[in-house]
Amino acid sequence: MNAHLRQSDVLIIGAGVIGLSSAYQLLKAGRQVTVLDARGPGAGSSHGNCGTLTPSHAPPLAEPAALRRALAWMGRSDAPLYIRPRMDPALWHWLIRFALRCRGAAVEQATTARAVLLKQSAELLQQLIADTGMQCEYRAEGLLYVFREQRVFDEYADLPERMGRLGLGATLLDGAAVRALEPALNDSVIGGLRHENDAQLRPDRYVAELARLVREAGGVVVEDASVSGFERRADQVQAVVSADGRRFAARQVVAAVGAWSPPLLKGLDLQVPIQPGKGYSITYSRPQRAPRLPLVLKERSVCVTTWDSGYRLGSTMEFSGYDDSLNPRRLAALERAAREYLLDPVGESVVERWQGWRPMVFDDLPLIGLAPGYANLWLATGHGMLGVSMSAATGALLRQLMLDQSTDIDPTPFRPARVVTRCD
Repeated sequence: MNAHLRQSDVLIIGAGVIGLSSAYQLLKAGRQVTVLDARGPGAGSSHGNCGTLTPSHAPPLAEPAALRRALAWMGRSDAPLYIRPRMDPALWHWLIRFALRCRGAAVEQATTARAVLLKQSAELLQQLIADTGMQCEYRAEGLLYVFREQRVFDEYADLPERMGRLGLGATLLDGAAVRALEPALNDSVIGGLRHENDAQLRPDRYVAELARLVREAGGVVVEDASVSGFERRADQVQAVVSADGRRFAARQVVAAVGAWSPPLLKGLDLQVPIQPGKGYSITYSRPQRAPRLPLVLKERSVCVTTWDSGYRLGSTMEFSGYDDSLNPRRLAALERAAREYLLDPVGESVVERWQGWRPMVFDDLPLIGLAPGYANLWLATGHGMLGVSMSAATGALLRQLMLDQSTDIDPTPFRPARVVTRCD
């Protein structure tokens, strides 16, 4: 045996929330697991998101109103959605396919599939935290959409009924009721929508706790292991090679690298229709009148989350490739939105300004399952803005598929082969 070849049952590339959730599930099933990451656990989009757990987000981004909003925001660099003008055929092809999904039947299919995955994930995650005592500031008290414009509020009048058909609770509130429920809101808020099945946690602490559980279960997490290539034969990935020449082999390989899936998997002749959707957040010390519930400021598409240890504004969607700069106009838009809705919009001190890329698939459904053309390569990616929310169920489903077990949910909507192609 090559002394420089490290072997295991399962090799997972990516130590974000999806990779670690999958690792933990496989370790509990008795498999030997190694996890590789270019930096370390939760260093990507798992770190700086708002930490909301949202079955309420079952309706996909690709829905009829999305096109209207996108056109209204076109050209505004501080808008919730921003597409940097450039010649990028892959992006424009992705956008066309996204637009074609903004129709009734496709929206309903995606909503149903996402609801099943999100609901199961919420239940599994709550049970995991209860069973293991994870310290991640978890609270299951719901989430609140808040509105300042009657026209926008009226657009959501039928949402409680739609949520009810999915087995989810949602309640419309007038201005007085929503401000009584959340005293941190100012008088400009004219209505709200409470999603009763949602929850929150601090995502960086959740990922750190997942990494601890993986290691305690016997898993190996290798940091500073940037993947530079693969060794393969026919339909088998035989080894993964890191930039410093280390070689890792396993009977089964999982790619859980989020927005980096297209460039990584191009090395295996796979075309993966994921675009990096750049999001921003600002973390502060807690303001004096911090919201108790996580909020979505609907007209501005900004999320607000309060923890015992801090306070975060986040969201926005920017398609600018893998540009890792912090755009001050988009960061300022987060603070400007908070000032419109909240009595104390920001904390006294800024702890962190952050950007990260979400892995966006045009049909808004993750890729969970065997990669086309391979017998031992599995994908767990493409969760868009819902990686934390879908993490526990993704790990469980991937484990069931890899070990040829019966699945708790139908894996068909998430098959990578629906959109991923092998082109060698």
